[in-house]
Amino acid sequence: MVFEDFSEVFLAAMPELRGRLKANALMSDITWFRVGGAAQLLYTPADEDDLAYFFKNKPTDLSVDLPITVIGLGSNLLVRDGGIPGIVIRLGRGFNQIEPLDNHRILVGAAVPDMKLARGAADHGIAGLSFYRGIPGSIGGALRMNAGAHGGETRDFLVEARAVDFEGNVHNFSVKEMGHSYRNCSLPKFYVFTSAVFQGKQGTPEEIEKANQEVVDYREEKQPVKDRTGGSTFKNPDGYSSWKLIDEAGCRGLNVGGARVSTKHCNFLINEGDASATDIERLGETVRKRVFENSGIKLEWEIKRLGIAEVMGEDLAL
Repeated sequence: MVFEDFSEVFLAAMPELRGRLKANALMSDITWFRVGGAAQLLYTPADEDDLAYFFKNKPTDLSVDLPITVIGLGSNLLVRDGGIPGIVIRLGRGFNQIEPLDNHRILVGAAVPDMKLARGAADHGIAGLSFYRGIPGSIGGALRMNAGAHGGETRDFLVEARAVDFEGNVHNFSVKEMGHSYRNCSLPKFYVFTSAVFQGKQGTPEEIEKANQEVVDYREEKQPVKDRTGGSTFKNPDGYSSWKLIDEAGCRGLNVGGARVSTKHCNFLINEGDASATDIERLGETVRKRVFENSGIKLEWEIKRLGIAEVMGEDLAL
């Protein structure tokens, strides 16, 4: 789908904008699944001030109301084939800072990959954050989803987070105010996280790097890290592992079009090279249906699905 191009209208209304605006930007170029349609208007802010300027000066007299969607690295994301209408915001280099603070704390920009945080903490002798080495996302996504792995969660180490709201106001939130629960944050979606401070503990770079490497080795052994995937597809229901429920339902290796359930880890869906977003979503809904029929448990998507879906045929959603 080709959307109406509002880029010139936005640029005219914001002459001091320093970030990049691109109309009809293909999301398949930046999502890890390598599928999906275009973003109507993709905005990559230069830094926090540029982001606030954008929100304060964006035109409001358009013929349509453009929704705003915020994405991270595109790792835990499925963009549907029809694309995403409105404005898509993706943070870039201006949000990549990593700065050690006193008392084994570390300041990290929201665009920093989780894995890079783990390596940066090791460089500065800050222990406790090695679990991030196994999470394929960004800090912004980790804040929004309370990302976790290998026994650690974001809320366990977060001190505070900084965000810009859709009106251009800057806020600081304590970890309590974030309202984190399993793979969820209670703050409304109109806050765009820009940075965060994490609390670690003392350690040597050698000890921390060893812990990091153990996470890397585990991930490479257990997960399809070299395939086109979106990470863990479904949340773990209370008391259960999604991969085991999927395996018990006979879905290991199941395929729809060019999409397949990983034979290495059943909670990962794989684009084998020519899958569409529709293939992947239909496969996921087929898995959910079969798991429910086998166990009575409804799996919930952990991967975020955005945009306009093409007709999927049979309605498989539970």
